[in-house]
Amino acid sequence: MFTVKFVGGARKSFLTEQLKIDKSDISIQELIDLLLVLKPADSPKLDTDNILIAINGSDSSAMDGKYTKIKNNDLVSIIPVIHGGSLKKITFESSKKQIQVIEIKGQKSINVKFIDHLRKKYPKIMLQAISSNFILNNYHLKKIVLLSLESKKNDILLSNKFETDILMRFALTTQISDAIKNIGIKPDTNFILIAIGNKKSLNSLYHELLPISVNIFSKNNDLYLKKYFKITKKHVDSIYSKNQLEDILIEKAAILL
Repeated sequence: MFTVKFVGGARKSFLTEQLKIDKSDISIQELIDLLLVLKPADSPKLDTDNILIAINGSDSSAMDGKYTKIKNNDLVSIIPVIHGGSLKKITFESSKKQIQVIEIKGQKSINVKFIDHLRKKYPKIMLQAISSNFILNNYHLKKIVLLSLESKKNDILLSNKFETDILMRFALTTQISDAIKNIGIKPDTNFILIAIGNKKSLNSLYHELLPISVNIFSKNNDLYLKKYFKITKKHVDSIYSKNQLEDILIEKAAILL
């Protein structure tokens, strides 16, 4: 048995704050299918394409997505994601580490010294900046960050610095100089800021940067990344998943030596 907690608008769909599900070892997709059956017929529709599902506080999309298994006694939270240009940050958790992601609008005055200044001001936060052109979406970003976290845990980082490992895996290169040159901060170019630390410090960082932040992942980078990394249609079509291009990039990042 596990508990499903409904947050925000999801409560209106189920007319309750939580449900007890007398099952275990089912996938997120199986749970979604079950919830659509259990939802009262006269309640508002649950938009399953625009929900975030967390298991014990961790975003399932940073695990195995809809294939993530739900165990006995888990707490599953159903959180509607409101679109319309209001998504300014993404937060998730892994191994008790808090990760916050925001997108910063490129400006002439912002260069590599920008992140050096932030690192000095927030010494308890690990920070890395990636050109917005090199991140596809939430799924792609989380998988790469989790890959670097796992490499750090197993002492197999590509570099002696965790932050550099993240940069190299998004750039798909073992050359630090190439990674910095190609996907690091550049004037007038939007970039994604990845921050790992405690909630208090992350909140302070977010409020400081909010005036220069933009709606995250608003740009479609599929064609750009296919061309840059020379990924052909044949290669994409050979991948059997719902996230074909993302999974190709993640696989390439995982086998960098």
